[in-house]
Amino acid sequence: MQETLNKQQSADLNTDLNADLRTMGLKVTVPRLKILDLFQKLAQTNEPGKRHLSAEEVYKLLLNENSDIGLATVYRVLTQFETAGILVRHHFDEGRATYELQEGRHHDHIVCMRCGKVEEFVDPAIEKAQREVAERFGYEMTDHSLVLYGVCEDCRNAEARRKMQG
Repeated sequence: MQETLNKQQSADLNTDLNADLRTMGLKVTVPRLKILDLFQKLAQTNEPGKRHLSAEEVYKLLLNENSDIGLATVYRVLTQFETAGILVRHHFDEGRATYELQEGRHHDHIVCMRCGKVEEFVDPAIEKAQREVAERFGYEMTDHSLVLYGVCEDCRNAEARRKMQG
């Protein structure tokens, strides 16, 4: 169950988050504030693979912060944030949705098929090639999504070490 913030809790949390939620037409609640804060902090990091989270990963991070927010609430808030345009949902691997903060900037993704790491990139040559393909087929491209799949360097190195050890 979502709880409404009392005055003391509200004062302790970032006023900008309150405004962000109100702007999106959502009531300010503790779970919404904590989840939005989590994604905004992750968006500020440049660590590969840390900006895209599943509901279960969000739940575990909240547990690590001693938050008393249930998994069902996490799922509900993520869905509400997606509907409001705050988060973008991706399905990089079968059966598991991953979310990232909607920052309004285009980027593509590359996903490791072993560890699940997701990295973002922008490549002007790829962007140009996609526009050319759309034109060749007579389309006016309005949007696109590109996801590359492979095995990251860390996983390949770990595999090589395992093979060397026996």
